[in-house]
Amino acid sequence: MTTASAAAIEYDTASVLATQSHRSFPIPDRPWTMTQRWNDLLFAHWPISADRIRALIPASLELDTFDGFAWAGVVPFWMDRLRARLPGTVAATIPFARGFPELNLRTYVRSKITGRAGVFFFSLDAASPLAVAGARSLFHLPYFLANMVRETASDGTVRYKSRRLLTTVPANLQANYRGNGRAPDAQPSLPGTLEHFLTERYCLYTTSGRRVLVGNIHHRPWPLERAEAEFRTNTLAHAHGISLPDRPPILHFSKALDVYIWSLRAEG
Repeated sequence: MTTASAAAIEYDTASVLATQSHRSFPIPDRPWTMTQRWNDLLFAHWPISADRIRALIPASLELDTFDGFAWAGVVPFWMDRLRARLPGTVAATIPFARGFPELNLRTYVRSKITGRAGVFFFSLDAASPLAVAGARSLFHLPYFLANMVRETASDGTVRYKSRRLLTTVPANLQANYRGNGRAPDAQPSLPGTLEHFLTERYCLYTTSGRRVLVGNIHHRPWPLERAEAEFRTNTLAHAHGISLPDRPPILHFSKALDVYIWSLRAEG
């Protein structure tokens, strides 16, 4: 990386971190440990009976609902611009992990201690063995290695395929999707709206033994677009005991977003 490009990234980092008025709580008062750019991201959400989802999350977390429903999200995207910063060092690119697809299955929870809204992941599939091993050990997240292919057509359609490896239960996705224009009522999304509930969350929760761990993230407000998608195969939720309703999902798309990530800390 040239000196000029490194300076440009650091300037953008300062700009992104200084943009906080959209958050409901401040960023951590310690240095971030990783930054990524998320690209061609689709949010596909289905309403699910709260009782069905509550049984699948740890009792130490409170299920978050909207209009009386829990929400299951299938989120395919690809990431690049990965940089990590160890204590006392400057951020550097991560060898062998310059960019790869990722696919998440998630729902929404709140901390019983702070009340902060966050994301709970049932699974995170990635095409990078290094990312899977690192995230499992460092972030205690349910990452799985998958065979993944992502292509973008000339009209902007993303052709996305994911097949989880080393499993006897199919957890696959084959979908074509694209954004079809900026949604004026969701840029930025307003507190109290479904768009805001589903997307504007700045921490994740996971567990290690009896401990609840929180991982903080930061980014500018999601630049959401309306979206269209065709799901040819979607067994991801079923692999984790979730039956999606027979109805079209609620769709949003984002072309690109820079994200900053902090190391996990125990709640309380």
